[in-house]
Amino acid sequence: MQFQVMNSPFTQEQAELLNRLLPSLTEAQKVWLSGYLTATSQSAATAEAPEAPAPLAPEASQAVSEAPPISKEVTILYGSQTGNAQSLAENAGKTLEGKGFEVTVSSMSDFKPKNLKKVENLLIIVSTHGEGEPPDNAISFHEFLHGRRAPKLDDLRFSVLALGDTSYEFFCQTGKEFDQRLQDLGGTRLYDRVDCDLDFDEPAAEWLEGVIAGLNQGQGGSIEATPSATVAAPQAVETNYSRSNPFQAEVLENINLNGRGSNKETRHLELSLEGSGLVYEPGDSLGVYPVNDPALVSELLEELKWNPDETVEVKGENLTLKEALTKNFEITVLSKPLLEKATGFSDNENLNELLAPGNEDKAKEYINGRDLIDLVRDFGPWNASPQEFVSILRKIPARLYSISSSLNAYPDEVHLTIGAVRYEAHGRERNGVCSILCSERLQPGDTVPVYVQNNQNFKLPENPETPIIMVGPGTGIAPFRSFMQEREEIGAEGKSWVFFGEQHFVTDFLYQTEWQNWLSEGVLTKMDVAFSRDTDEKVYVQHRMLENSKELFQWLQEGAVFYVCGDEKKMAHDVHSTLIEIIEKEGGMSREKAEEYLADMQQQKRYQRDVY
Repeated sequence: MQFQVMNSPFTQEQAELLNRLLPSLTEAQKVWLSGYLTATSQSAATAEAPEAPAPLAPEASQAVSEAPPISKEVTILYGSQTGNAQSLAENAGKTLEGKGFEVTVSSMSDFKPKNLKKVENLLIIVSTHGEGEPPDNAISFHEFLHGRRAPKLDDLRFSVLALGDTSYEFFCQTGKEFDQRLQDLGGTRLYDRVDCDLDFDEPAAEWLEGVIAGLNQGQGGSIEATPSATVAAPQAVETNYSRSNPFQAEVLENINLNGRGSNKETRHLELSLEGSGLVYEPGDSLGVYPVNDPALVSELLEELKWNPDETVEVKGENLTLKEALTKNFEITVLSKPLLEKATGFSDNENLNELLAPGNEDKAKEYINGRDLIDLVRDFGPWNASPQEFVSILRKIPARLYSISSSLNAYPDEVHLTIGAVRYEAHGRERNGVCSILCSERLQPGDTVPVYVQNNQNFKLPENPETPIIMVGPGTGIAPFRSFMQEREEIGAEGKSWVFFGEQHFVTDFLYQTEWQNWLSEGVLTKMDVAFSRDTDEKVYVQHRMLENSKELFQWLQEGAVFYVCGDEKKMAHDVHSTLIEIIEKEGGMSREKAEEYLADMQQQKRYQRDVY
């Protein structure tokens, strides 16, 4: 509706101002403004009310008496695999507490489902893991909520913040499932679900603004109505180095851990944290912001026939096109949202056909293993300026690597163990963006932007006497090197057992000397290795677990914590199945009881995974 002098109580000048302002407001801003105006008008009415106010009309009196008071108590539940959802939840809790709310922040695995019926205001912050699956610490709550024992939640107000990655088919699937299920159980949204891609700071901040506005609705001004612009996403306002303000870490060492003749290239990277104030614990990860391969950028620009020195604007900064494509934008991964945006710049009917309803499998097949150069070649000509084209690209995301050092053992340093990714797909050689940067172009003396990603879901036990079992083939061994360094430094006396696997003993036994030293010194109790290409029949870590099933189960019975790090799709899945098989066999249990045993271990944080 357009305001005019004839259809509103405003002057011509006021109407023109409102007509310019309102279309520019977000839904969250409109909701907040509505609540603010209501609160201020109520305050003014109270201040100016006569001593003997006129009685309310019967209908209004009934409405006031029946309006239930809205609780200031807010419960925030998070499901997090790498720590992002937990960080967002904790920061949201602090923000809400600062505005007068009583906040409880909890991991879904620590929350007692029977208490859900008592919750009036619920915020869910959850990531999606693997192929649309809940993160490990959200599994039990997700199963409860979607099971037959889930209660009716007619008095619940809720909102969901979903974290995901648009390059995956089931983008934000877990958040979508929680959102729908809470509605099905009778809950009312106090703010619509927001789905976040890897660059989640701004949408998360907007969601929190909307949530605060929704919570304030009906508070009658009892909660401070602070302008939404003061609400920020986690880490965005921190003064120290963080995900949004990375530290430029100097490369101290860059070593190939594999021997001559190996099919693998694994880089051991040592970085200086001196002067950063960054700290980490064993089990945490390091985020590394890479840049694209200059050769790949040049090939893309040549394909588009654009001038590398042409200027484009990126978040208020003027950069050359080559610089923007090198440092700012993802060009090695395709996603369905990117293809959909690209249709606006292409008259190629094949692209529209690929995205037509019913062709989901074809689109998925096309996206797999292809990059931006493929898209440009396959669906040109393109009717876009360089500025328009880069506007549809996603910000290049950081890569998370499990830290392979202990800060106690190496003060002011952080070590990484990175496998170089090279493969052939669709007639072209392809490279991992960050791994090849580290293996081919990063030299001692160079710097790289980094931040620490805390991961409370993958931690050594508090009691150093607790036994630990570690399964980490390939680069999955990285956090366990950190674990052993830490245990050596603190003099931990608990038993420790590691399972390591790779292709060849001679060329691929990562950190061999260190593991042998820990064994000889008693820091490490037991080590089993599996080198799959050294025997006629391939042997993997799960086979070594089966060979030691009786002793492994005995360790579990003694309270050992079981850790897995590495590839999720194959290795972690096989290890999980093998672990259930061992529990079933050695514990004399049914399959169902063995699964319950492992689920209980997970609930007690005795089964922890860092998988990717």
